[in-house]
Amino acid sequence: MSGDRPFVRKAAEIEPVPCPCGQSRRIVTGRDNDRASIHRVSIDGRAQTHYHQRLTEYYIVLDGTGVVELDGEEVLVEPGDVIYIPPGTRHALHGRFEIINVVVPPFDAADEFVTE
Repeated sequence: MSGDRPFVRKAAEIEPVPCPCGQSRRIVTGRDNDRASIHRVSIDGRAQTHYHQRLTEYYIVLDGTGVVELDGEEVLVEPGDVIYIPPGTRHALHGRFEIINVVVPPFDAADEFVTE
């Protein structure tokens, strides 16, 4: 872990990996610090509904419009919107989006549960 040493990481240089939402570029991870992770996520269509038992997520919508599903309720979202997702909330984005996903504590794949 790099601890509290500053760094710059270029999102465009990170290979995307599949995730329930689409494709994720995991820019800052638990290998970098023990506080939060930051991912840039591309969603194109209908993401898989999922939840986390321990993780809190913040989605910052950069581009695109569509719907976020939060425990079965759908809300229209657009660029500039911030979505707060506490642990246990079933959630998914539907549409075409680019988002920044801030995960606290850092993302852990073992705490991701697809419900559909």
